[in-house]
Amino acid sequence: MPAEASPLKVAIQDSVKEAMRAKDKPRLAVLRQITAAIKQVEVDNRVDLSDEEIVVVMTKMTKQRREALEQYENAGRDDLADIEKAELVIIEEFMPEQLTEDEVKQAIQAAIEESGASSIKDMGAVMNVLRPKLQGRADMSAVSGQVKSALSN
Repeated sequence: MPAEASPLKVAIQDSVKEAMRAKDKPRLAVLRQITAAIKQVEVDNRVDLSDEEIVVVMTKMTKQRREALEQYENAGRDDLADIEKAELVIIEEFMPEQLTEDEVKQAIQAAIEESGASSIKDMGAVMNVLRPKLQGRADMSAVSGQVKSALSN
């Protein structure tokens, strides 16, 4: 008997059923992309993903959408940019609430103290403390930049 499905996966599957009933094809397509991405990782690794692991998969999906969105906007392709925006909104429905800038700064400060970091050489240790706490709740590349500047001062 398989392990109990994660609450997040169940919520996504329920949304797929709702979108099918409502005949909402664009939403259904995005939800199926999410389930396919999750299933791909599960099959590749022969595991059932936890909520945290599903958030990592969806974080990657949001990052891809944001990069594509930026490229489409730069190329003046508003039609394609609108599609990416709509997909982002749907994916973000299932993401944890994003942290405020102040919350991120506090987490960085706490991680620096917790890891005993004193210079830029300790950045890896700080990021290892932060990653599990902030994954999916903050833009990790921006967090990395903030950690770098905090350790440079």
